[in-house]
Amino acid sequence: MYAIGVNPWVWASPVDDEALAELVPRIAAFGFDAVELPIEQPGDWDPLRTRDLLAAHDLVAAAVCAVTPPGRELVDAPPSVVEATAAYLKTCVDSAAAVGAPCVGGPVYASVGRTWRMSAVARAACHVDFRRALAPVAEHAGERGVSIGVEALNRYETSVVNTVEQAVELIDGLPPNVGLMIDSYHMNIEEADPYGAVRVAGPHIKHVQVSGTNRGAPGADHFDWPGFFTALAATGYAGAVCFESFTAQNETIATAASIWRPLASSQDALARDALSYLRAATNWIGNARARVHVADC
Repeated sequence: MYAIGVNPWVWASPVDDEALAELVPRIAAFGFDAVELPIEQPGDWDPLRTRDLLAAHDLVAAAVCAVTPPGRELVDAPPSVVEATAAYLKTCVDSAAAVGAPCVGGPVYASVGRTWRMSAVARAACHVDFRRALAPVAEHAGERGVSIGVEALNRYETSVVNTVEQAVELIDGLPPNVGLMIDSYHMNIEEADPYGAVRVAGPHIKHVQVSGTNRGAPGADHFDWPGFFTALAATGYAGAVCFESFTAQNETIATAASIWRPLASSQDALARDALSYLRAATNWIGNARARVHVADC
């Protein structure tokens, strides 16, 4: 029903040419359809080389993930910082266009882990600043056939947008190639009704990330995955569904993502378990919808 993808962060960080040369054949051998490509620093991986590597293994680029460490800010920051962040995002767009990825997604408004209190007036001003800063990036992306997926994060990782409703409000007035990247992990924490939130996000969804509620493989957790995929199918979304998790072996990424213990017996097992469950769950939803369609006819 959906192309199933994985982020190489499951195994490595940074994701660079060397890591991709090792991991892309393994990802293909496991049976994934697609790969998310994070850009921690411009130049980590060569877009044309990566395009050819993916094609050689019958994989597609599902999205380019924008990474926002401290210092990458589009809101409540000095103009020089905003300008540098916009330039970074345009680099992500160019890389996405080169590898054939339809979307650049992530918390593009502010760095992960940066939180501050905002009054209603300050929040409205923050939203205005974001739209002003992202507009030229969106225009640059639109000219290249790339969309921008704005990701809401949980309350411990940002205070800018935590819910789908807030993210929809944030992007109001921006061009139609700006939408949402939804992530089940953050939705499980922040949404009173994650499955209803999927329906609210529906017209705006540009990309979908999933992981178990403990950042492990979907299926071995308490999330209602049939409910999630039923809601997603009802939106008409036809892009990839990508498993995002992280390795505990890299100190920087393990600390940033709060991965304090292994999530499976190995990172390969983590990826295989995610793929197996996601393939079965999405196929089941697809077959169920097909049966309903036949019955209706």
